[in-house]
Amino acid sequence: MKVVNEVVRASMLSGRGLAFACVSTDVVQTMQTRHHTWPVATAALGRTATIGLMMGRLLKNEERLTLRVEGDGPLGRILVDADANGHVRGFVDNPFVHLPANALGKLDVGGAVGRGTLYVTRDSGLKDFYTGSSELQSGEIADDFTYYFATSEQVPSAVGAGVLVGTENQVLAAGGFLLQLLPDARPEDIDLLEARLRAVPSVTDVLQHGASAVDLLLLVAPDAVQTESVPVEFRCTCSRIRLENVLKSLGRGELVSMLEEDGQAEVVCHFCNEHYLFDADDLRRSLAELDESRVEFE
Repeated sequence: MKVVNEVVRASMLSGRGLAFACVSTDVVQTMQTRHHTWPVATAALGRTATIGLMMGRLLKNEERLTLRVEGDGPLGRILVDADANGHVRGFVDNPFVHLPANALGKLDVGGAVGRGTLYVTRDSGLKDFYTGSSELQSGEIADDFTYYFATSEQVPSAVGAGVLVGTENQVLAAGGFLLQLLPDARPEDIDLLEARLRAVPSVTDVLQHGASAVDLLLLVAPDAVQTESVPVEFRCTCSRIRLENVLKSLGRGELVSMLEEDGQAEVVCHFCNEHYLFDADDLRRSLAELDESRVEFE
């Protein structure tokens, strides 16, 4: 039976904590297919996207979340954008990175990411932005978000995320969990969480055998009381109209050059790798609209 891609949210520790668990296998596979990522890039982008989906459930209706992992490793920047409704998109600067396995025989995500900074930006939708940041601790993504929550948001948290990539570059399993203590948590709650996490196998070990998000949730938080479940999917907000406006923003001179030199223009969305082709007629219409708007402004 196919496992549902979803984020489940629950309360734990008698209401003194929040717990999230996510299965994102299809989402990460879609990203791999669109960006043609090699395994280590698939794992890094997939882990970040999975965490973004869970953090998105902390947002309000129209808010958005942008996660930036900017390391000095060969992957370059990882950028993920998520909303409050289970939608995520993202990309990595260099999708074709290959490194030898790390000392544990796993994909060397930490080596591919390197040292640098993690940025989290919340957009309220009302031109109000908040950005927090923290230094990358290992480049393995989940550890870095655990540290971010503790230092930038002062919220004791535990984050786990994993992506299992097959020999033919297909995503076999992807998902994660996010546990957070609320302000009324007790000191012994931290000890309990640490003891539970020490007994939990890796996320991919759990998910590759067909575990659901609820199964993962109850493994990391046995006392969890589920409050909601939201399906997750890859969804980009780009459109032909939006990309045409990007072309117009380049200015009249640039559009004229494209028209005279190539007779067309191609714009690619970084987030979903969708290609938009604008032919000569499209460029002439954009030029006419620019000229018309300039006359109105004058």
